[in-house]
Amino acid sequence: MVKKGLLTFSSTPSIVATGVTAGPLEKKKSPFQGGFDKIYDDERCGVDTNEQAHGKLMEDAILIALSKKKKIPNDADFLLAGDLVNQMTPTNFCAATVGIPFIGLFSACATSVSSLLLSALLTEAGMSKIAVAGSSSQHNAIERQFRYPIEYGVQKADTAQWTVTAAGAAVIVPYREGNPSITKGTIGAAVDFGLTDPLNMGAAMAPAAADTLQRHFEGHGTTEDDYDLIMTGDLGKTGFEIFKTLAGNQGVKQFENFRDAGKEFYGNHPDFFSGASGAGCSAAVYFSDVYNKLKSNEYKKVLLIATGALLSPMSYQQGDTIPCIAHAVEIQMK
Repeated sequence: MVKKGLLTFSSTPSIVATGVTAGPLEKKKSPFQGGFDKIYDDERCGVDTNEQAHGKLMEDAILIALSKKKKIPNDADFLLAGDLVNQMTPTNFCAATVGIPFIGLFSACATSVSSLLLSALLTEAGMSKIAVAGSSSQHNAIERQFRYPIEYGVQKADTAQWTVTAAGAAVIVPYREGNPSITKGTIGAAVDFGLTDPLNMGAAMAPAAADTLQRHFEGHGTTEDDYDLIMTGDLGKTGFEIFKTLAGNQGVKQFENFRDAGKEFYGNHPDFFSGASGAGCSAAVYFSDVYNKLKSNEYKKVLLIATGALLSPMSYQQGDTIPCIAHAVEIQMK
């Protein structure tokens, strides 16, 4: 059923495996690193450029996720993935290497969830037996595109977020007992509150997250009490506080089960300003920590809301505002 962005998956497609890769800083600084499958000692992952490393992060995450079910890329029907670099070239090169029929997605940092939703739709429609969803980011590649070259050493504001070097992939199949299953979703509407600061992405994205949360609750008839966890990604410290204020104004009464992947990714360390960001941020957390806790029955039902800032270097340089998006997916053990 589809109505005003609302999705209900009657067949409840299952996530049967995930793969998460990350860089050396994430190994040292992220409290989630114990759940990552592969961590590189080199930011460039042993290849020549940051952009090539970006693609390798995604490629290895895909191969790891498939290998956990004793599958190879040739077994998969679809790959749905994306990143933030111009025309998603790292993911495009990754797709060319793995050879899976490919739909490139740009939802900025919300791609972790949009890829899950579209994979579930293909599975629900009976058009896919094995779909792979995912997203990725690489710190050096993204920073120099959207902000400043890292060599420049520009001073950042407290509202800035640190782009993670990480990728996450998930394997989605028709319902399989004993695995986390996708039951509902909400495709977000683009929201633009007129903000223009690329070093304050959390504030720009918070209204989109609040809008999607409200539409999900109202459209699916749920409240915050129906979930063990509601996790946004990657609002960071600044955006998460704004989001909670907005959600409270919309009627949310308690926030004990709310968390944010960007706020927590580097353990609230002050060196990372307001926290983490990047299309690999929520993917790495959702497909490691959250997925593992669903598999172990620590969580029974979660709502994941990934947020994305839909800007480009050109739009920022021309003084345009920053439209944002948030997509939500409901996952539970059945």
